[in-house]
Amino acid sequence: MENYGDLIQKQRSFFTSGKTRDVLFRMEVLTKLRTVIKKHEQELMDALKADLNKSEFDAYLTEIGILLEEIRFTMKHLKKWAKPRKVKSSLAQVGSKSYIYPEPYGVALIIAPWNYPFQLAIAPLIGAIAAGNCAILKPSELTPQTSALLSKMISSHFPEEYISVVEGNAETSTALLNEKVDYIFFTGSVPVGKIIMEAASKNLTPVTLELGGKSPCIVHEDANLKLAAKRIAWGKYINAGQTCVAPDYLYVHSRVKEEFLKELKLAIHELYGENPIESGHFTRIVSEKHFSRLAKFLINGTITHGGRHEISSLSIEPTVLGNITWNDEVMQDEIFGPILPVLEYDDLSKMIGEVTARPKPLALYIFTESEDVQNEILSSISFGGGCINDTVYHLSSPYLPFGGVGESGIGAYHGKGSFDVFSHEKSILKQTTRFDLPFRYPTTKDALKKLRFFIK
Repeated sequence: MENYGDLIQKQRSFFTSGKTRDVLFRMEVLTKLRTVIKKHEQELMDALKADLNKSEFDAYLTEIGILLEEIRFTMKHLKKWAKPRKVKSSLAQVGSKSYIYPEPYGVALIIAPWNYPFQLAIAPLIGAIAAGNCAILKPSELTPQTSALLSKMISSHFPEEYISVVEGNAETSTALLNEKVDYIFFTGSVPVGKIIMEAASKNLTPVTLELGGKSPCIVHEDANLKLAAKRIAWGKYINAGQTCVAPDYLYVHSRVKEEFLKELKLAIHELYGENPIESGHFTRIVSEKHFSRLAKFLINGTITHGGRHEISSLSIEPTVLGNITWNDEVMQDEIFGPILPVLEYDDLSKMIGEVTARPKPLALYIFTESEDVQNEILSSISFGGGCINDTVYHLSSPYLPFGGVGESGIGAYHGKGSFDVFSHEKSILKQTTRFDLPFRYPTTKDALKKLRFFIK
């Protein structure tokens, strides 16, 4: 197992030099990063096509464009975020001034997944750079073309003592985790997230864990069914369902279930055509292992739409499963593929109880025109984030921190959240020397009486 201690020491020395603390330096790096991404845009699209069969539209929408917007937003606000901010002082601290100083942690380790192999490596990197850290990126070995290109892009434009890419398999991740870094940012599965947290605990290293879970999508009886069907089909089947916030399963009110399923089939056809596999534009499953896992779910319940799959191309077309119960295998873990199980409900409270009996999901989606129903679900179910009358779209907003809760994750990022997650907030009280309040000292006459006056 390779030792990465020398690389981490180089980065720690570079961080100690203070160069990354200069806000103008950070702005220059973000400008360069944006230029590098735009310069390699076509290569990125080609690599994503080779690794996952992503169309150029999907590649730009979900991997490139979203990052360019994140950089633009960060650069617009960075100088303000990086400034010490004044906060109130208490009455007992009269004469003093209180400030919070954001400061970088040092060397950040970013472990990225395979489903959005470029976006989910660079998005946290933007936050690490903005906050003033050095960074080591570990991309996924399951998307080798994108990982190799990412390595080339970073090594050609940034010194390794500042930003470095380390390619390799799980053993490489283990070797990196054995080293002492100052922050760990991981995106991936719940089981691996537990391994990351255990490794971090040995050095009490702070972590952000962006995980997953079974994210429910609820279609109430008063929903706009046609629009709901289109937005659910888009959110579920984009990237062949290999999205951590994709609707994992549907709960549809029994009164509108049949009508909704008709609209859902029409929406799938509109978005992906008659033969999504043959079209050549539908994202494939990342590996034979994941394909085989997903193919087993196709025997659960009844296939009401889709179901065709080809191991030769690692393709599974958009599929809808009916007659599903919580006992089916497809309902035991996050699906992470283009298979959508459908449950039905009559009683809202009972349905909420069935959702809350499971681990807290990363996302939740509600389709209803009723504010009472919206509020009941929002106040009853704990989840990372989500949408009302839409799916997935919340993660594109730089104003909405994105992250999980409970088993679906720890910490949140995007926009200012990315700056915050890679910053320690150092609290400072500046005390006056013009006078000294005597009540703080036990030798003062009637000290306790005076202390009680200030602290009631």
